[in-house]
Amino acid sequence: MTATGPAPFFDEAFLRRLEQLELASRRLTAGRMKGERRSVRRGQSVEFADYRNYAAGDDLRQLDWNAYARLEKLFVKLFVEEEDVTVHVLVDASRSMDYGEPNKLDAARRAAAALAYLGLASMDRVSVAFLGDGRADGLRPLRGKRRTLELFRFLSEPRGERLTGLAAAARDYVSRIRGSGPLILISDLMDPGYLDALRDLASTRSQLSVLHLLAPDELDPEVPADARLVDNETGQGIEVSGDDDLVERYRARLAEWQAEIGSFVARRGGAYVVVRSDHDLADLLFDVLRRRRVVS
Repeated sequence: MTATGPAPFFDEAFLRRLEQLELASRRLTAGRMKGERRSVRRGQSVEFADYRNYAAGDDLRQLDWNAYARLEKLFVKLFVEEEDVTVHVLVDASRSMDYGEPNKLDAARRAAAALAYLGLASMDRVSVAFLGDGRADGLRPLRGKRRTLELFRFLSEPRGERLTGLAAAARDYVSRIRGSGPLILISDLMDPGYLDALRDLASTRSQLSVLHLLAPDELDPEVPADARLVDNETGQGIEVSGDDDLVERYRARLAEWQAEIGSFVARRGGAYVVVRSDHDLADLLFDVLRRRRVVS
């Protein structure tokens, strides 16, 4: 972070690097106004796409009279229509995210700031929200790089959420969603309703990407011989006896859990990426998320 740059997250040099990327939206749909991203929807833009045979009722202004002069057949010109895209970035702000070294919530804020900035730099509409306590606390949609400071200030604000309520929070966001495009959830998914939340988010016309953010010691734990594990959100604890067998069973269950989520998201056409909170952000953006086609 820098205190001298244009925002509390990144300096000017990193922002310029970010502008080399854009969010990949594989499920493109048309918006209500023309933006800078284009889909193959047939409309009345300036870029020619193809022809089709004339049918009664077609707009006569779209007839290709040169083709008629050569072939004595009527063809309608088809065009690529420019599309308005909304980028949705959702950050789990529950107590379980305020954990680890590096802190998971801090890592989530930085990743969200970078991904949302890609949308602003592309002149897409950007909607950002924190999920916690069963609700979505969102910033009104923004557009354009001039809104960068507003975006970053929102993402920097202290959070008071404790419980996730991920399913209810996702449902709250989906009920108010406006516009389709990339939808990115950054969460540790440590909530009983995580599959319901993913199902609701995938039910929108947006392209879902899930960044499953975990701290290094959640991925590779060291458990002392006698330990008390405490749930960060509920405060409930359990006594355990740490040994190699316990750690191996934990790793096996973690792998099963990740596989379950990955399969669930893939069946709904989304991308699932496991992210360590200590993962270098530049490497995550320019390598990992590129390979997973979350960005391009």
